[in-house]
Amino acid sequence: MFRIKSVVVKQVFMTLLGAGMVVSPLSVLEAFAAEGKELAASVAKPTAAAVSATAQDELVFAMVNGKAITVREFQGLLAETMRGRYYHGTPPEGEAEKLNKEVGDLVIDRELLSVEAERRGIQPDPSKFSKTLAELDIRYANQPEWVSQRDRFMPLIKINMDRQSMVDQLEQVIRDVPQPSSDEVRSFYDKNSDLFTEPERISLSIILLKVDPSSTRQEWDRAREEAKKITKRIRDGADFAEQARVHSQHDSAANGGSMGYLHGGMMPGGLEENLGQLKVGIASDPITSLEGIVVARIDERIPSKLRDFLAVQERAQGLLLRSLADDAWKKTISQLRAGATIKILTPQLSGER
Repeated sequence: MFRIKSVVVKQVFMTLLGAGMVVSPLSVLEAFAAEGKELAASVAKPTAAAVSATAQDELVFAMVNGKAITVREFQGLLAETMRGRYYHGTPPEGEAEKLNKEVGDLVIDRELLSVEAERRGIQPDPSKFSKTLAELDIRYANQPEWVSQRDRFMPLIKINMDRQSMVDQLEQVIRDVPQPSSDEVRSFYDKNSDLFTEPERISLSIILLKVDPSSTRQEWDRAREEAKKITKRIRDGADFAEQARVHSQHDSAANGGSMGYLHGGMMPGGLEENLGQLKVGIASDPITSLEGIVVARIDERIPSKLRDFLAVQERAQGLLLRSLADDAWKKTISQLRAGATIKILTPQLSGER
């Protein structure tokens, strides 16, 4: 896989990504980084004839309606997808094949969408390229590498950015679906009640005896024994809030241990699964959490509740509209694929069998 070595080129590349340039520009950037290498023709129109002429230099990932998508383009998009999605730039074990399939589909889809945009007469938005070029000229005005390669680099960037601009406009057109009727919105609400249901909330108070995760078993046991004594005192009539102010090492101690109202996913690690059967107003047995040993008390439970349709009608309409737009976009891609001749020439890259 091609790797960008020039610091300036890397910076330019990230600027282009920030400008919304989804079409992988790695082959374009190579023209900037490598001396005397001309790739404009193959980037602009890599037809079947061009493939035979450049077969020694360019491996072909797939043919889409007779047009070649190079391995270089696939690898460029794959690399950027990994860098943007994974902290270390590498997919976890077992996900690589799935990611390859996803990127393979994406690189084919954008070719089909680009041709469809041309068929519909959609024109590139020149302002996007002009703005990006102006930003690059300002940012790298004092970089000799940029100044010397700018004129050769620009036409190749423009090809990619214009192409992406057309695809973006096509997506806007397709996603501009009619507003759903009130009956359709109501039906969506009825069928997706979970989207409009307020989750159960609990008012929770805790007493935390902190234990470092690396502590010995004896230290954890000592904290647990101390928590048992606190629980007994509370059950025997001691005030929970006062015990929290005296013993708790949590930030909530000043508030008598009160954490306020919480719902699922908001509770400290290790607590949620231990509170399901706890009765309101009863101090819990000691609970092992990520931070130490906890004594918890539920002060109030507010059950889940489906919100009234009129109160969420606007949100339901927005969610339905987005769902319809997503369906229209997926349908367009599906139809383009159904009418296309697609041949994967390197199935080991895309996860195809």
